[in-house]
Amino acid sequence: MKSNLKENNSEKILESTIKDYIPLDKSWIIRMGVLDMIHGRNEINKFLAKQKNIGEDLLALKRASQDWNKKNVNVGESGTLYRFLQFASWKLNLDKKFIKKGTLRSRKITSNPKIVSYPLEKLLKLDNSTSQWASASVLMGNFTKPKKIPFKLATTYEAVRHWKDNKPWVPKYDQTIQKQAETFLKLLRGQKPKFKPAQAEDFCFAYIFGYISKKSAENKWPALKGHESNRFIEMDDMIKKMGSGKTIDSKDHRVIQTLVMWAAVHHQKIKIKYPKAVNKSWPQFWQFMEYASLKK
Repeated sequence: MKSNLKENNSEKILESTIKDYIPLDKSWIIRMGVLDMIHGRNEINKFLAKQKNIGEDLLALKRASQDWNKKNVNVGESGTLYRFLQFASWKLNLDKKFIKKGTLRSRKITSNPKIVSYPLEKLLKLDNSTSQWASASVLMGNFTKPKKIPFKLATTYEAVRHWKDNKPWVPKYDQTIQKQAETFLKLLRGQKPKFKPAQAEDFCFAYIFGYISKKSAENKWPALKGHESNRFIEMDDMIKKMGSGKTIDSKDHRVIQTLVMWAAVHHQKIKIKYPKAVNKSWPQFWQFMEYASLKK
């Protein structure tokens, strides 16, 4: 019994400590921010102005919210933000022009304005079955529900309910990254923790640490082909490069984060060509890795 109590206490201490290194939940905040924008509210700017360590996607949201009343809107490298605002522009006949950055410029994304009239089931089949177009439709007032609700679409329904209830803007942190960070720290100590990949953003981490096969992930999350990279291919390519001592030249933030954590667990040196790419979702990542090195 005493050993169980010690274990539970150490888990609580671990969780409270690493929260200092966990980023804001960009998926949630982008949804709330887009709702503000399309309804003419300004809470998003007030909220983000108070935050520290904002990732690139949330900086893109901040810029887009400032641009929203203009013709040209800068969405940075955020595919989520682009799809949400492009859908809103089509739906509201705003004829906005969107400025894209980085890998977003080369991604294959639906460009047909007629999709605003599609049912959610049809939207869920677009762009390798991403749920972002369906989420955009829900944000614009389509509250029907498909038979199967993907993880991020469920988040969208929750965000709409939260926003409509006029609940206050409070920091919500990225639980997906937190669970990966907690599992990584245990792996670093030689433990064999349980980890259940819950959504597409878990793929890179779960794949390299053996919690999921590529075939299973391809069946569950085909949209991973169209993120910052085709993550199914990118992960294998970068793993090969790491194995042969070559520099990791991926620009995909989640690929980089995962490979760096794997190398730390296996006491291997790794060279990263684009270390700043992690700022997209986890701006505190390198500080977290320094913290982790002290907690072995």
